[in-house]
Amino acid sequence: MLNKIKVVYTRFIIGLACAIALFGCSKEQADSDNGAVQLQKTYKWKMVTSWPKNFPGIGRGPETFAENVERMSGGRLTINVYGAGELVPPFEVFDAVSQGTAEIGHSAAYYWKGKSAAAQIFTAIPFGMNVQETNGWLHYGGGMELWREIYKPFGLIPFTGGNTGVQFAGWFKKEINSIDDVQGLKMRIPGLGGEVFKKIGGIPVALSGAEIFTSLQSGAIDGTEWVGPYNDLAFGLHKAAEFYYYSGWHEPGSALEFIVNEKAYQALPKDLQAIVEVATKAANQDILDEYTARNIEAMQTLKDKHKVDMRALPADVINALKQASLEVMQEQAAADPAFKKVYDSYSSFQLKAMDYHKVSEYEYYKNRSDTDN
Repeated sequence: MLNKIKVVYTRFIIGLACAIALFGCSKEQADSDNGAVQLQKTYKWKMVTSWPKNFPGIGRGPETFAENVERMSGGRLTINVYGAGELVPPFEVFDAVSQGTAEIGHSAAYYWKGKSAAAQIFTAIPFGMNVQETNGWLHYGGGMELWREIYKPFGLIPFTGGNTGVQFAGWFKKEINSIDDVQGLKMRIPGLGGEVFKKIGGIPVALSGAEIFTSLQSGAIDGTEWVGPYNDLAFGLHKAAEFYYYSGWHEPGSALEFIVNEKAYQALPKDLQAIVEVATKAANQDILDEYTARNIEAMQTLKDKHKVDMRALPADVINALKQASLEVMQEQAAADPAFKKVYDSYSSFQLKAMDYHKVSEYEYYKNRSDTDN
């Protein structure tokens, strides 16, 4: 009798173990199937930009970014890129992404001064940091954290989106020989640079890129800054104005931005979020590399083929602009606590960067110039 009980008990234990094992296998398979379904889910985003479709540099950069995201995600995240005016006007990118009309945008933060005066700092400050210093501040000096703090109330997450490097002072229909020639001069110049230009007697005008050539050609404006030789040549600005001036006091390292709708970003799996972040950093460097190479070529074309008259701004104009820049920044900081917070961080980093670059980059350029042709 005892033996029979043992046999029955043993069979019960074996049966129970098998049932548990089968349940575990079934659950594991179900989890695996759910994971496979999750991995196969696809996402389709729209990107709006402030640039003409496929325009050299700033227009092609978003296209390359979208191609990289699709390739790295194996097609799980695809992004359809719209040029300025195709889905929304160039100056409505911020609102379109904030409201969810598009999941991502590519533009420049200084266009959004109406949303936050501090946003302008994340593109450029007159006589501020160059691209190398700006990227250092944004990625390792606390700048990105401040940028995201400023955009948070709008449901947006900013990422670096490229840099054009030092921009040229601009194209003018008449010579600029002294500060007197700036008085009453109508110039397309956005951001803090426009505020500085106004302070020295000029009249800043806000225009999108697509409006620049016709406005300059017709005389609606007397001068314009755009980017530099690469993009200025592409727009044919040498056909509308005779004089091309440097140096780029107003935008010494013009940072571009990708702005992402926060809800759309949080809806992505973690691996796709990482792909978006890494792809923005790749685009940030790639766009700068392209501008460095293409500006060199375009400047030679403007000089050699089109015989463009390139000149340095007079010293009294530069000095007036520098003094006005200090005043504008102090006024903006006094009027807006958020602006002051960002500007204090920016200027602190710039002072340390200047101290370092005085004995590194600047000293090297000075020594190298002795052997340059």
